[in-house]
Amino acid sequence: MSLEMSPCHSVSVSEPHLINRLRPYQRGIALAVLDSVFGKKGLTFSVEMARQAGKNELSAQLEILLLTLYMAEPQNMVKCSPTFKPQTVISMVRLKDRLDDAGFNGIWTAELGYIIRLGSARVIFLSADESANVVGNTAHVLLEIDESQDVSKEKYTKEFKPMGATTNVTTVHYGTTWDDSTLLEEVKQTNLELERKDGIKRHFRYDWEEVARYNADYLAYVEAERERLGEAHPLFLTQYRLLPIHGGGGFLTSLHRSQLQGNHSRRHQPEPGKTYVAGIDLAGEAEEEEGARLRALKPRQDSTVVTIGELDFSICDPSLKGKQPGVKIVEHYWWTGRKHTELYTQLVDILKNVWKCKRVVVDSTGVGEPVASFLKHSLGSRVMPFTFTQPSKSELGFSLLAAINSGRLKMYRGEGSDEFQEFWFEMEKAKSQYRPSQTMNFYVDPSQGHDDFMMSLALLVEAASQYSPRGARGSQ
Repeated sequence: MSLEMSPCHSVSVSEPHLINRLRPYQRGIALAVLDSVFGKKGLTFSVEMARQAGKNELSAQLEILLLTLYMAEPQNMVKCSPTFKPQTVISMVRLKDRLDDAGFNGIWTAELGYIIRLGSARVIFLSADESANVVGNTAHVLLEIDESQDVSKEKYTKEFKPMGATTNVTTVHYGTTWDDSTLLEEVKQTNLELERKDGIKRHFRYDWEEVARYNADYLAYVEAERERLGEAHPLFLTQYRLLPIHGGGGFLTSLHRSQLQGNHSRRHQPEPGKTYVAGIDLAGEAEEEEGARLRALKPRQDSTVVTIGELDFSICDPSLKGKQPGVKIVEHYWWTGRKHTELYTQLVDILKNVWKCKRVVVDSTGVGEPVASFLKHSLGSRVMPFTFTQPSKSELGFSLLAAINSGRLKMYRGEGSDEFQEFWFEMEKAKSQYRPSQTMNFYVDPSQGHDDFMMSLALLVEAASQYSPRGARGSQ
């Protein structure tokens, strides 16, 4: 296939340049991009590829070829990523390594910490962070938007897209899907509409099954992720199946709640030879100070909840890295209207003397910090403080969904207690909200109640994930 570069010369995009280094699904993307570049068509492409499918390698190989072909001309390529560290830095390192592999070691140069030059041609690497100052750069040959689903639409429209206005630059948006409000999704929908009108392919989509056809190791890896996360987990849906999430809604589906139901009995004391962990969600002090009348007046008022779980190692092979034990919820403790200081000694007794918990994850956010410090002083390294931030809570929610999806987490069967009823009330009322950068929030609407049992449950799952049996690598 011969693609025109300029009126005076052309290039054959065939062996041994780009094609031999790419898999078939990458090859079609590369040829379409190069056809637009050399034909000065100025097309905009959207490329959705499953996680770890090779989009960064595709990008680096395109950059090497174009640097080589334009090295005698003062031409720029621009590539942006949502953050400079680590994403932009990773892209720069990859290009440097591939240039060395191609025999350009000692020939290419780095400038100003964000430019790679080969002869007169350059790749300029920029951050698409909201605060990054990128105005003034020009993209002559190619404009690449990495992880486009995490780049602000406003930032792209106002500051990056104009970089190619005077050069009719070819633009490529790479990423994995998230929700239906992202920049990548917007470009994708525009491209699909244009394809229907003129038949020119602008959108490329390759999910994990397509990638696995060419890589047996990748097949094994993703199948393990599917088992760990569950087929319907938001991260598996978006990063591997490339199916967008539509808005938010209920956090746990009816299927999730069915999977969470267990057949074991609630227990008020441990069984010999069993291993126990705990998750603790703490009430806000302001509400505690209203006194013990709160539960009677407002049955779902903010409370301190301790959830005790028994670890089930029968479902995991300790030799398998990342394989986590099952967790049976066996006991709940629930206090409303009790100051943290009044609970100190009782908490220590329950965790240390009654259940002999091997791991305890406790909410250390805000007023919880003194409680976490006290427990850590009393119980030592088995206590792990957890500070709630947007990213950390998001990870906690994804881990909770994974534990439920995989069947590793089970609630004791019904026994008519207030704790049992409140637990299931929160599981039913819990909502989710999906945010940019593959993050989420999960909560119970304050107008309907609180989420103490749910947060304590999520912290319990975290405690289970942090425990390693004696003799295993990274043991306590």
